[in-house]
Amino acid sequence: MTTVLLLLLLAFGAYLVAVLENWTTCGRFRLAAPVLAGIALLGRESILTRKPDRIFFEVAPVLLLLSAVLAAAVVPLTPNLIITDLATGALFINAALVYVLVALLMAGWGPDGAYAMVGGWRFLGQLIAYSMLIVMPITAVAMRAESLFTTQIVISQAQLWNVLYQPLGFVLFFIAAMALAFLPPFDLPTAKGELAGGVEAEYTGVRLAVFRLGRLALIITLAAATVIFYLGGWQGPWLPPWAWSAIKILAVTATMLLAGRMMPRIREAHLLAWCWKLGIPLALLNIFLVGVLVLVFP
Repeated sequence: MTTVLLLLLLAFGAYLVAVLENWTTCGRFRLAAPVLAGIALLGRESILTRKPDRIFFEVAPVLLLLSAVLAAAVVPLTPNLIITDLATGALFINAALVYVLVALLMAGWGPDGAYAMVGGWRFLGQLIAYSMLIVMPITAVAMRAESLFTTQIVISQAQLWNVLYQPLGFVLFFIAAMALAFLPPFDLPTAKGELAGGVEAEYTGVRLAVFRLGRLALIITLAAATVIFYLGGWQGPWLPPWAWSAIKILAVTATMLLAGRMMPRIREAHLLAWCWKLGIPLALLNIFLVGVLVLVFP
């Protein structure tokens, strides 16, 4: 029952992300627009390219969606509203999100199209760098909680949220989450102005609908992970736990979308140089600082 409820909430969250994304691009709330766009995609013919790799082409959109669902399985919305509370929950989120890279590489290779392939390789270079920024801040979070249980990580923030305890880690994780979800300015794999859609350029009909649903589910899952790692999860005064989770997740999602729209797309070489030369050293510094704080103020 809990699994079904959380999957429905994930689907509703993906819908809300689509509404917020529409708001950040058009400036207006259009509650019916995502539904109408989905129906239109489902009604279109699914077209194949001339020499596709059928397995990669067909599996990539499903794998992208599955990656978001698996990561969401260990994200608690309340102390009891979680699909499974694994002893390695924080690592499980990392492991599940690795399949986003596999999915986009398959989406780039599968159609046998130039734009799609360039988009896939762009994402490979981008995520090899930024996946480190996902892992290292989570390591610092787990150090403070002395646990990889996601519920325990939330409980460890009862007195002070991690966004205040380790603000550097929060900023780095937030940036890496946007890169993983290929939101602007990290949307080089799709880059509609340059690659005509990139990894999704050759998808149509049902396949494109599943691909876009997977991306929306990925965004809401990463926002939920940010909340449990840095913003105290379900904790807050007066309102019930589920309400605090919902408010925080939507606030993080809106911030991600707005932040991306306010920045121009950056060249891949500059994105990678920033990550390797500055981002990763800062992530190591964050681990060191948190380690000192844990030892001095246990």
